[in-house]
Amino acid sequence: MYAPSTRPPTATPTAPPTAPPTAPPASATGPKQGPATVTVHTSPQVADAWGRMRRRVDVVRSRTGRVATVAGTGAAAAVVATPGTLPIALVSTAVVTVAGAGILRLQMPHAGHQKATATALYAMPGVSLGVLLICERLAAGAAWGGTVPMQVLAVAVWAAGTWLLRPAQVARRMATPPPPAASAVEAAQTVYAHPAARWWAERVATQGGAAPDTALEGIERIGETAMTAIIAATTPGQPVPEISIRRLSALLDIPEDQITIGPVRGRGAGVRRLTIGAPAGKDADPATMWAKQIAPLAMPGAVLTGVRVGRPAATDSHSAAPTGPHDHQEEHEDEHEDEHEDGDRDGEDA
Repeated sequence: MYAPSTRPPTATPTAPPTAPPTAPPASATGPKQGPATVTVHTSPQVADAWGRMRRRVDVVRSRTGRVATVAGTGAAAAVVATPGTLPIALVSTAVVTVAGAGILRLQMPHAGHQKATATALYAMPGVSLGVLLICERLAAGAAWGGTVPMQVLAVAVWAAGTWLLRPAQVARRMATPPPPAASAVEAAQTVYAHPAARWWAERVATQGGAAPDTALEGIERIGETAMTAIIAATTPGQPVPEISIRRLSALLDIPEDQITIGPVRGRGAGVRRLTIGAPAGKDADPATMWAKQIAPLAMPGAVLTGVRVGRPAATDSHSAAPTGPHDHQEEHEDEHEDEHEDGDRDGEDA
């Protein structure tokens, strides 16, 4: 049997209230985001200058590769003629190959396996040339004869293969794509004098469009919703092709009866006149013309309520002015008849 405890109850210490746990930042739980992309907008002049510089650098690289091929062929021929020049030829080949491959790899910092492929392609001419030089030196010290023609043939095969295949140029193309041609840059930077001309070039004058190989010139507004322009063939000496008004109507979303294409007065078939809509003042509503053009200047506040179309009615002969001797005679006869009638009425009254 247990006796009840006489010790006073002790208070159980409680932990201090703690703040609710905060959620980790989204970057800690979510997928890692890549580096931010910065878009740099350049002017057409800067882009054109950059393109010209890239084309010049590409030409210099191409010519440098040709010079290196000729130099390698000369070194191989020198080893055939003088085997003692092998060390100098090997060192020169190694220096040029390693320097070129190193510069190429610096241009491809994040290329991965593509970098390795480009490096192998770039080093292929130098490595093969080094192997050829060593083989030439070994063949020169061989006991059998007739090795010189074989060495010359090997040098010719290496030179022809490197000149035609150009593996180093292929490697450079993998590192930096070739710049666009000058003609393509000029075509991309064509500046149009009117937005309608740009729209025509992009939507209508394309291959397969309603009017291929044409351009819109001489654009002129002739009304609130009307315009006229000249359709010109871009190829000199060629006529403007047959243009489907239905296709133009579908592109412009304008009724077909408001689109006309016809010849230009005094010009040949290389140009055509395009008219869209009705000119201002043609088939206009008289009430609208009165309200917009006549009433504000001549009669402010006046409203045209009706219009009579046709020739005016004939006037009465009594109100018309006499125009000749015959008319005067008829007028006098009518006056005499009126006087006689008045005298007869007076006599009857008497």
